[in-house]
Amino acid sequence: MDFYSLVSAMSAETYQNLVDAVATKRWADGTLLSEQQHAHSMQLVMAYQAKILRSDEPFTIGTDGQMVVKSKAEMKQKLEAAPSTLQAAPQTAPQSAVDIAAETIARFKHDDL
Repeated sequence: MDFYSLVSAMSAETYQNLVDAVATKRWADGTLLSEQQHAHSMQLVMAYQAKILRSDEPFTIGTDGQMVVKSKAEMKQKLEAAPSTLQAAPQTAPQSAVDIAAETIARFKHDDL
């Protein structure tokens, strides 16, 4: 199996496991990745992002094989647009306490930590 066939056959769950492994340098069972495993896993993650995900999110690999980089103004514009799209969506059912709690942000005082 060649490299691109391997990337095409990879499931989304396998991709997410590789992302976690690359980020923590550990497999899911806690075993450390060797330098070679880390390098190969990173290549697989980047190839999957470029060939399968085709994401335009910052700090991912685009379809051209280059890292997607956005200016501060572009990122700020996207963040400002996000809340308005959430507010514009009609709510069909009342929110449960769990939904409301998931949307709130925890605030702590310095002494609480």
